[in-house]
Amino acid sequence: MTKLHQYRGRFAPSPTGPLHFGSLVTALASYLEAKSVNGQWLVRIEDLDPLREPPEATGEILSSLDAHGLIPDEPVRFQSHRHTAYQAAIEQLLKTGIAYPCSCSRKQLQAHQGRHPQHCRDGGRATKNQPFAVRFALSDELCQWQDLLLGRQQQLVQAEIDDPVILRKEGFFAYQLAVVVDDIDQGITDVVRGSDLLDMTAQQLQIYRALSAPPPRWLHIPVIVNEQGQKLSKQNHAPALDNRSPVENLFAALSALNQQPPQSLLRESVDNLLDWGCTHWNRRAVHLTSQ
Repeated sequence: MTKLHQYRGRFAPSPTGPLHFGSLVTALASYLEAKSVNGQWLVRIEDLDPLREPPEATGEILSSLDAHGLIPDEPVRFQSHRHTAYQAAIEQLLKTGIAYPCSCSRKQLQAHQGRHPQHCRDGGRATKNQPFAVRFALSDELCQWQDLLLGRQQQLVQAEIDDPVILRKEGFFAYQLAVVVDDIDQGITDVVRGSDLLDMTAQQLQIYRALSAPPPRWLHIPVIVNEQGQKLSKQNHAPALDNRSPVENLFAALSALNQQPPQSLLRESVDNLLDWGCTHWNRRAVHLTSQ
C-alpha cells in the first residue's frame, strides 16, 4: 500500500470516449487543488466495463491530458489490472456479513419499492442456474460530512433500499467498490469530482468504514452543462477536446472555475498558464452553480 503523502489527489475518468470540456474542468480543478499545496496528483483509468469502452478511448484521454500539461506524479493506474484486489475486498465483506448475493432483477426491486422479494439480505439464496450480483449491506444512517466547497452535507441512507451493487451479475466489478478500494490503496487524501457524484458519498463512507480505512476529504465542483442544461457527457455527445488548442482550452476551464485568468495568459505557454493557475488557485471562488 502507498504511504500517505501530505496531499494526494487523483483524476479518474472512465474510458467511454475521448476527454471533453467538462472532464477537463474536473481534471484541472483536481490538479490545481493538489499542486497549489505541493501535493501529488495521480491519474487512474476506471476501465471496469469493457462493453462500454471503445478500444481507442484510453489512449485519447491520456493524449489529451498530456497535451494540456496535466502529467501525473506516478504511473497511470488501470482498474482492469486490479481485479484480484477487488475480489479480495468482496470476499472480506461477504465473510463479515456486510455484503450478500442478490438475484433480484431491477424490475423486481422496482415493483417492491426497493425491497428484496427473494429476501437476499436475510440469506435468501438464488437457484443454481440463476445469475446474481453482490450488494453491499448498508446501515440506516443520517450521514453527515463536510464538503470543502459545498460545506456541511447530510444524506439519509436506507438499508436494503439503497444497497449498492459491488459486483454485477455479468461479473464486472462496480464503481462503488473499486473507487474505494483504489483510493485506499493509493493513499488518496482528497477527491475533487463533479457534483453529479455527490449522492454516492454517503454510501462510500460506509464502505470505507467496512474496510477499516479513513475516508478522503471531498470537494464537489459544479458540472458543466450544454445549451439544453444537460451535463456535458459522452452520452450527450459532448465534443472531444481539440488537443491543438490546449492554452485556449485551459483558459476556458479556468474561467469556468471562476478563477478570472487575465487575457494575457492566452499568449503564454501551457506550463506558464498552469503555473499561474497553481499560484492563484482559489477554491472558494468556484461557483456553486454551473455557468
